Amino acid sequence: MKIDINCDMGESFGAYKLGMDEKVIQYITSANIACGWHAGDPLVMDKTVKMAADRGVGVGAHPGYPDLLGFGRRNIDCTLEEIRKYIIYQIGALQAFCTVHGVKMRHVKPHGSLYLTAVENEGVARAVAEGIVSVDPDLMYVAFAGAKGELMTRIGREVGLKVVYEAFPDRAYTPEGTLQSRREPGAVIKDPQEVSERALSMAKEGEVIAVDGTLISLEVQTLCVHGDTPTAVELVKSIRKALEADEVKVAPMS
Repeated sequence: MKIDINCDMGESFGAYKLGMDEKVIQYITSANIACGWHAGDPLVMDKTVKMAADRGVGVGAHPGYPDLLGFGRRNIDCTLEEIRKYIIYQIGALQAFCTVHGVKMRHVKPHGSLYLTAVENEGVARAVAEGIVSVDPDLMYVAFAGAKGELMTRIGREVGLKVVYEAFPDRAYTPEGTLQSRREPGAVIKDPQEVSERALSMAKEGEVIAVDGTLISLEVQTLCVHGDTPTAVELVKSIRKALEADEVKVAPMS
């Protein structure tokens, strides 16, 4: 049995440092690197791609809405054509640094509000997928695992992309199978023991318990841990240790 551990990285900007990339990257197998629109800048992108390359970690683009102030977590009123071109632009920016460091970009994972909108909105989901495939049809498309991710999955496959299903052991789930809003208490789970148990359940049993006790079925191929959580290093270390102790191979998405 095999599963990937991914983390959103390269989210510092200028003089502002966010996340614990240098420590977290020791335990992950894929990095979703910010492309400068919700976070990141050319120096940060360059450094993060190199760091991933040096450690053999798979590199993916993490494009979002043009929303530095809101960290890409606000909904931006864009046309579908704008979204398509925004995706192309951001993938292209990161691809340049991949070329510099001799790295093949492996996947694309939308960020924040763009991701959550693609889960629900067919037009946005298609604009994102078409943007990706127009740059490189061999890129894997990271989509929300479970019934709520069916729209992203269907459209990704329609345009010819390989879809990889993602779950979030450090985030609370609603009974409907979506992530609980970060505005709600307990939306981000910070206890390493609890998170590692949820990761094991997702990877081996294909399920997660929602906030009301509902059991949600998920087919999971990659687990995301957020690098800006205060206990991020402990979380990802605990997840990897628990998975390997249970004979689950941790390897880049493929």
